[in-house]
Amino acid sequence: MRRSFYHYVLTLKGPNHLSEEQVFANHVSHDIQFPKHTGDYDELSSYLEMNVDYLSSMDIFDRIYEQYVENNR
Repeated sequence: MRRSFYHYVLTLKGPNHLSEEQVFANHVSHDIQFPKHTGDYDELSSYLEMNVDYLSSMDIFDRIYEQYVENNR
């Protein structure tokens, strides 16, 4: 079974906020409305574009999503 994007992002969390990925993951973990059960790019990007203010650039999401796809092949 393929894990959701949310569960993948949780593996990127960290206490030091050393990278954009870590900062994003920490914000996602606190976002109670984040779509937790999907890996669908369109659903996730639409949610992020319309509902969050913690993502400074969609490039960060795109980069993490690419890693997610690579790790779930």
